[in-house]
Amino acid sequence: MIEDLKAAGPVFSGDHITNLYYLNQLYGKIACNVSEKMKLVLGVEIPISAGVWGGTYLISHPNGNAKRRIWRFYSIVNLPQIEVLDNKSNMEKLIGHYYSTFAEAFRPYGLDLDLKMWGGKLPYSNKTKPSVTMHMEDSTETVRWLRAFFVWNQVSWEQSIIHDLVRNIKVLKESLDLRKKPVGKAPDETKYLMQDIIITYETIREACNPDFIEHADSIIQEVKDCFLKGLHDSNLIQELYLKIFHGAIIYGFEEALQGPFGKEGLNIHKIQDWPVEKINWVPEELKEKLIPPIQNIFAGFKATLEKEGKPT
Repeated sequence: MIEDLKAAGPVFSGDHITNLYYLNQLYGKIACNVSEKMKLVLGVEIPISAGVWGGTYLISHPNGNAKRRIWRFYSIVNLPQIEVLDNKSNMEKLIGHYYSTFAEAFRPYGLDLDLKMWGGKLPYSNKTKPSVTMHMEDSTETVRWLRAFFVWNQVSWEQSIIHDLVRNIKVLKESLDLRKKPVGKAPDETKYLMQDIIITYETIREACNPDFIEHADSIIQEVKDCFLKGLHDSNLIQELYLKIFHGAIIYGFEEALQGPFGKEGLNIHKIQDWPVEKINWVPEELKEKLIPPIQNIFAGFKATLEKEGKPT
């Protein structure tokens, strides 16, 4: 039986505010739906897991509603390393089904998704088995785009999110490396950079050194408060970016990860060179610290929605 493509409740409210609980649920249903379609096409089990990428659920209301309108949708999709997907034609079939299923799933919410590109390599992903990107744009401009990141080795989406911290911190460091000058970017791009810093901090906080937390908390909170009030002043945006830059926030993130991964012989500064079997792999001590908080957030969304009499 093909998985249905409806979340238990509405992904959008009337004012285009996204509910992250339902969005995450929809991404999971899309993954199951595509998996079942691929089995019909190829006659092979292809387990797929997926969820929200970007961590906007970390700064949401208790029922999962985002505190501000989300313009960029991202999903992280985890694929098994199986021979059938090494075949280019079969991978094209999977991408085709994924695009058409995304379009079908979001059409009831008024989105008109058009596939613009796929096959790009995610920065700093594994050199041997790079993560593949797919980019869709919404002609109605309800959202600007929906991007999917296809990552090898099928695990729970929470584990994949933690593994991707290592890669994404390398991307963020390009703009936060104290050995270089601060990077000049357009205000909107600087805002998204700072949003990623907030999300990374909230995700990794339980693994951070207490001294770093004491140092970083006030900086992150100030940036978060400005975001929630509406951040449009280009001078303030630059001022906040420089606080994050000179506060060496990125190095606290690296410190939290390098010990646990280093014990397993994995250098976080060279994630692209890790063995392919370590894609989406996370040390137990990090899983124990970082995955339950994510699960608890969604359990909280579920409990609040149920109290409100909403389906879950």
